[in-house]
Amino acid sequence: MNTLKKVLVLAGPTASGKTALSLRVAKVLDGEIVSADSMQVYRGMDIGTAKASPAEQSAVPHHMLDLLDPGEDYSVSRYVEDASAVCDELLAGGKLPVITGGTGLYIDALLAGRRFAGTEKSEEGLRASLSREYDRLGAQAMWQRLKDVDPERAALLAPTDRRRIIRALEICILTGETMTEHDRQSRLLPPAYPSLYVVLEYSDRAALYERIEQRVDRMCEEGLFDETEQLLSLGIPDSCTCMQAIGYRQAAMFLRGELSREEAVSLIKQATRRYAKRQLTWFRRHREALFLAPDRMTPEEMTEAVVTAFRS
Repeated sequence: MNTLKKVLVLAGPTASGKTALSLRVAKVLDGEIVSADSMQVYRGMDIGTAKASPAEQSAVPHHMLDLLDPGEDYSVSRYVEDASAVCDELLAGGKLPVITGGTGLYIDALLAGRRFAGTEKSEEGLRASLSREYDRLGAQAMWQRLKDVDPERAALLAPTDRRRIIRALEICILTGETMTEHDRQSRLLPPAYPSLYVVLEYSDRAALYERIEQRVDRMCEEGLFDETEQLLSLGIPDSCTCMQAIGYRQAAMFLRGELSREEAVSLIKQATRRYAKRQLTWFRRHREALFLAPDRMTPEEMTEAVVTAFRS
């Protein structure tokens, strides 16, 4: 059980520089990094998720990485349970949890201590039913169904975000409450973890997009397509969560002969840009956050700004 000591959150869109900043800040504040990335929990998914390298993990201890085999299911409720245990242990040992990632739902649920009561038991039947419906009706129709009952949540999700669309519909059916309303009510409660919430946001969107394109090119050079082929060789079906992740889904389409390599790379870049926009929409809701512009500050200036704000 934590003692309500403050934690640090470093959030932002993909390719914004969260990992580098988290490493610098953790060293100054005697912290350890708690990943808040819904895909980095999977083993064997290193390149496409931009997981911290072995050298980075050696420099500062990392948590919430490589928990599951590809193909296993994971949820925000399980993340809160697992990450809370990590944060509590770090705080008890006098270490600072530096919660770092781009999955805003995971971060907010962890800070609030939210576990979505009632969604872990049933629900396998309901989830399977919704999955079949998604396959039968198609992505756009299921996204529209979510939009009809929870337009604010739908606006944060792409129609192809199968897992989160199904989860949002599942919660609505089981609890009679939309995820948006659940979020709203949760913000009225005392947080499980008081925090300094830092968001990295480029002042020039084009600069972020250029970084995204460079990252995708680097991932492809480092073996994204080979990594995807290895996952497919394990017999993981395309419908599994991990194979719906940006990068892996497009690489799998190339490996099946549905796209050229150039088309797959182009689609990865496009999907990543769109995902970054949705991430920013999510994080901008945190008006109390400390927003930093990496394209206007040096790494040293950002580190100092975070450390000063946290200590104040």
